[in-house]
Amino acid sequence: MKTAALLSATLLLLLLLPGVPATSSDQTPISVLVTNSVSHSLNKTYSTYVVYRGILLGGLKRLQSSNTGFKFTYTEDPNYGPYLQSVNGLAGSTAKRTYWELLVKTTNNTIIRPDVGIGCYIPSANQQIILKYNKY
Repeated sequence: MKTAALLSATLLLLLLLPGVPATSSDQTPISVLVTNSVSHSLNKTYSTYVVYRGILLGGLKRLQSSNTGFKFTYTEDPNYGPYLQSVNGLAGSTAKRTYWELLVKTTNNTIIRPDVGIGCYIPSANQQIILKYNKY
C-alpha cells in the first residue's frame, strides 16, 4: 500500500515539475492570429500548442520563445491577473484609446469573447486565438 502511494505521489510530482517536457499526446494545438483593425495592416498567423488543460499564457510564451517573429508583453494586475499589453511591438494606449482584444474562433467557426484573460483561458484543440488590436 505504501509503495503504491509513493509511486502515485512521485508521478504527480513529475507531472507538476517545470521543465518536464510534455509528450505529443499532451499537446493541444492552437493557432494565433494577430490582426489590427486600427491600421488594417496584414494579419499574421502562428502555430503553437498548450499542454493538456494548459492556459493560453503558456502557449503564448512558448510561441515567443520558438518564433522570432512573434513577441508580446503583458502586465500583471493584482486583481485581474495578466492582460496583453503589446503584440509584435504594438502596445495599447489609453491616449489613443487602443487595446488588445482577446477573441477565440472555435472549431465550429463561431467567434467568442472569453470571459477570462490570457492567464485563465484554457484553449481547446485546433482553436484559433485572435489577438485583435482595436479602438474603444
